[in-house]
Amino acid sequence: MWSWFGGAAAQKRKDAPKNAILGLRAQLEMLQKREKHLENQIAEQDAAARKHVSTNKSGTVLPPTSAPQIKTWKRPAKAALRRKHQHEKNLEQTSAQVVQLEQQIYSIEAANINHETLQAMKSAGDAMKQIHGGMSLEQVDETMYVTRHGNGVGQTTPWDKLREQHLLSQEIGDAITNMPLGEQVDEGELDAELEGMEQEAMDERMLNTGPTPVGSRLEGLPAAGNTELNKSHVPEEEDEEAELAKLKAEMAM
Repeated sequence: MWSWFGGAAAQKRKDAPKNAILGLRAQLEMLQKREKHLENQIAEQDAAARKHVSTNKSGTVLPPTSAPQIKTWKRPAKAALRRKHQHEKNLEQTSAQVVQLEQQIYSIEAANINHETLQAMKSAGDAMKQIHGGMSLEQVDETMYVTRHGNGVGQTTPWDKLREQHLLSQEIGDAITNMPLGEQVDEGELDAELEGMEQEAMDERMLNTGPTPVGSRLEGLPAAGNTELNKSHVPEEEDEEAELAKLKAEMAM
């Protein structure tokens, strides 16, 4: 029960600026309507006074005996002017009130913004204090910048622990990335398959080329080659005749 009342009071305090601004805006709207109404009244009374003045069409100065007639057309004109001046005075007061309300609304809004900003900064400070509650500059220095100077043999420092964990993380990453996935194929099988593919490609090229006619092959040979062949037969025949003549001479002896 008490917590409910306490929560209601806190909510009421929180809504106080908003309710004040809403009330001021409602009052400001009413004053602005009144300001517009007074401006219309001033215009109407000014028009009425001018109308009464224009009814004196003669424009001549009447004798003193006609004083009552003169008051007849001046009286309503003066009354209209009096009402006009009264409306102008009320309009000045209303305009001043409008300015005051606008300033108050601006001040409350600015104060509310400052309050909310301060509360947000306070909450941020409390959060940072809670985060840094278990930390201190000495602990950070001890963890990150500790040296081996003065440490006993075999003593493990926080820096050593960090480095060990870092190395362990690197080893785990290397093991994961270098681990083969799936069954590995034999390199010999790959080479044999590659040679078979090369032989198939060569056979396919030979089939696509087709047989070449003999005549076309002979025509493609250079003419100089034929002359060299003909010339090569002449020395062979001469050698044979010389050898036969030599045999005959030996037999005759």
